[in-house]
Amino acid sequence: MIRWHTLFALVSMAWLALTPAAAQPGTMGLQHPSAHAPRITPGEAPKIDGDLSDPAWAKASVIQDFKQLAPNTGGAPTERTVVRIMYDENNLYFGVYAYDSEPDKLIVRSMSRDGEIVTGDNIQIALDPGQTRRNSYVFMMGPSGGRWDGLRLNNIDELPEWNVIWEGRTRRVSDGWVAEIAIPFRSISYTEGGSGWGFDFTRNIRRKTETVRWSSYDPAIPLQDVSQAGTLTGIAGVNQGLGLDLVPYLVFRAKHDWSKDKDGAGISATAGGNAFYKITPGLTGTVTLNPDFSDAPLDVREVNTSRFSLFVPETRSFFLQDAGNFEFGGRPFKRTNFDRNSNNGRPFFSRNLGLVNGRPVTLLGGGKVSGQYDDLNIGALSVLTDRTATSPGQVLSVGRVTKQFGESRAGFIFTNGDPTGQSRNSLAGADFQYRTEVFGGKTLETDGFYQRSFSNSVGDDDSYAFALVYPNEPWSADFSFKTVGVNFDPALGFVNRPGSRLYDGTVKHLTRNRNGTSFLRTFEVESRHQFTTSLGNRLDSRDDALQIQIQTRGDTSAAIQVNNVFERLVVPFTLPHKIVIPAGQYTWNTAFAHFRTSQALPVSFHVDVWCCNYYNGSEWRARTELFFKLSEAYEIEADYDGTFIRLPAGKVDINILALSGLLNFTPDMQFAIQAQYDNISQGFGFLGRFRWEFQPGSEFFVALGQSALIPGTDFRVQTTQLSFRVGHTLRF
Repeated sequence: MIRWHTLFALVSMAWLALTPAAAQPGTMGLQHPSAHAPRITPGEAPKIDGDLSDPAWAKASVIQDFKQLAPNTGGAPTERTVVRIMYDENNLYFGVYAYDSEPDKLIVRSMSRDGEIVTGDNIQIALDPGQTRRNSYVFMMGPSGGRWDGLRLNNIDELPEWNVIWEGRTRRVSDGWVAEIAIPFRSISYTEGGSGWGFDFTRNIRRKTETVRWSSYDPAIPLQDVSQAGTLTGIAGVNQGLGLDLVPYLVFRAKHDWSKDKDGAGISATAGGNAFYKITPGLTGTVTLNPDFSDAPLDVREVNTSRFSLFVPETRSFFLQDAGNFEFGGRPFKRTNFDRNSNNGRPFFSRNLGLVNGRPVTLLGGGKVSGQYDDLNIGALSVLTDRTATSPGQVLSVGRVTKQFGESRAGFIFTNGDPTGQSRNSLAGADFQYRTEVFGGKTLETDGFYQRSFSNSVGDDDSYAFALVYPNEPWSADFSFKTVGVNFDPALGFVNRPGSRLYDGTVKHLTRNRNGTSFLRTFEVESRHQFTTSLGNRLDSRDDALQIQIQTRGDTSAAIQVNNVFERLVVPFTLPHKIVIPAGQYTWNTAFAHFRTSQALPVSFHVDVWCCNYYNGSEWRARTELFFKLSEAYEIEADYDGTFIRLPAGKVDINILALSGLLNFTPDMQFAIQAQYDNISQGFGFLGRFRWEFQPGSEFFVALGQSALIPGTDFRVQTTQLSFRVGHTLRF
């Protein structure tokens, strides 16, 4: 007798097999173009004001040979773009003239620092100074002068919270818009003496949903991927001075708990700062004293309806600096933050630095060495935590080294320390990623790792994984296998399902319209199958999924998915309101629908809906996001996440509401707010942040936080916190 899930897998695989394979090129844009950056003297340096009339720009190298990434892949751009590049001993300069035949139709949705610039017209500069072909810095600007910077890791992950000092100004002109950019060499890590820097340039013309690119213009390769980037040559002999940046700051704080009589204002003042020293041009040493994290945004509020703990991404800037040097394992093990299996068994999770049993602990200071030395990528970090009521201060450390072999790499990691102070804990691990070409230019990747934790409280145990990935078009596939031991317990890592083996396989077929003539840009069919067993090979979880997804030429996306799920509960599982799901075996079917309008619209929205079964009952969930971007001066987002569970033991209704807004006075001055509420904790949180970067590297920052309980119609004020910070960067 054929089981339901076996039939599900056979039908979905047959569907994929019957999907017609369009005649499409295998790999495109592999020419790796090269550009030479001329050198100018510091006295010739242009003024960064969005005006390219400075005489030095006549000496710059000019790039204007671009091709469409979409919608007409490989075709000539509909609008002309001219990029000029040069450098002096201090900065790398880019001058971009983005011609536009209809400049009054430019789409501009944000001008804030690190705002949603990508939703409008924009340009992007990707730099891979060490030619890792995996990690890069990205700098983005829009016509309003808004700036965005971030890290791209492993050719898939993106960390927008990363920030450095750089200058950029734009100007709208009668035939388009102009951007002028200066990126200090002191702001990025690089090594001299190589064959050049990895470099790519991208322009997005949003009203046409047109993307043009300099190097790789294969749409099968995501924008985060720099494996096929071009090369920027000629950069040498730059001046980093002493290579020392001092960033002192003074923070004034006030805190009042309204639930306590005569609590007072709790006013305090703290001096702190960061020091950055370039040990070599590619290797940076960092020291922090009394680090201040008041500029970190509120975490996305979630109510856990699974039996496994949630993974919450890092948002603190100190730990995001050169975060790619601490990444372990390849892309198959990091699908998304919302895949509850992908982060199980992480050896290092920086949010554990400053948390003890979920409660914040003050970091007194820390030191870090990160960057590149010769062909080694290095990351080493230690922090000192303050003492708590149950433990003395702790020294927590992690070290990571990888060596590059072309587009492949191998490395190791080591961690030591337990934030709780209740055990002696350490971890050691090694990983590799191998990348090659097969079948006439198709990419094939293998990834694997082994790690072992050592603890005097729970013992020693290991975790290991292997993956085979074929990330191509029209066909792509991947398979991964991961084991996490029962006693695998890295105190500085993340484990939410010990004692398990995960088998994960996916096959996709994507039909892409590459000539821009069809209403549909892509049509994708995906079949994914996850099996989780005990270490004794007992099946504990299974999730078979079949998904169809489309993207239109106008950037609207939609998807439908059906799942057949199996769960074995060895022990009862408790939901909010103490609703118990008894131990036993459960099989059910679910469906998922997704719809998102183009974010280039002044009003856009995103809706995800899940239904209908859940264990021995039912579940409906709807997550909606509504965006208002009527002007680059302000942005508003309203979110609602509702889950409604009905079980024999009772019902659970979960409502999570969030509102965020951004008021942009100038590209360097913003006021942002966040407000969140959920009916399970009945907790309300508010955070208002004003930031003014009055000169590059110098800022004035104010944050106001408010917490409260809202039981029913009451509003019970809890804690109010106010902080002022003034910081200035001194470069030597």
